[in-house]
Amino acid sequence: MDIDQADPTELAALRKAFAVDDGGESALGWEAVRAFETEHGVVLPEPYRTFVAEVADGSFQGPPEYGLLGLAELPSDWGDDEARRDLAKPFPLTRQWLWEEEDAPHEDDDPEAVVEQVLNHGSVVLGTDGCAMNWHLVVTGPHRGRIWLVTEAGALPFDAESWRTTCAPGFAGWVAHWAAGKEWFDVE
Repeated sequence: MDIDQADPTELAALRKAFAVDDGGESALGWEAVRAFETEHGVVLPEPYRTFVAEVADGSFQGPPEYGLLGLAELPSDWGDDEARRDLAKPFPLTRQWLWEEEDAPHEDDDPEAVVEQVLNHGSVVLGTDGCAMNWHLVVTGPHRGRIWLVTEAGALPFDAESWRTTCAPGFAGWVAHWAAGKEWFDVE
């Protein structure tokens, strides 16, 4: 997974997966992507960065269940937390955390504060499967470029290295998994 250079093969697969969309009309263009990055103090990981600039800024067809959100969007059930989101602050987790079952990742952490950071620091929200099950792309911190599933019960990195799935890491792997019609959790 190369998060600094767009792989032409991955981009071709992303274009194919979203071929029934608007033919690139919703793509933001490079000027808008750079303006977003400057405003938020981040550089989006590849191939997502090139995807929103050249292919599409969101999609009604998915993934996830309710479609891929545009770069600056949040799910309709997100609430009023938008003002507290700070993408430049690092995403705080590097391993799964079920906040209702486990202590905070670090002994001295306030669990409520860490949950707030998971929701609002260092990631763009890609979309929702409903019921507060949101997919995040980490844009800052040690897991930059990785996809995380964040729910009301906890958060987990989503790829074959970390969880019960055959999904390859990163945005391209996540889309390819969906485009192949696989269940998200396809490993027993």
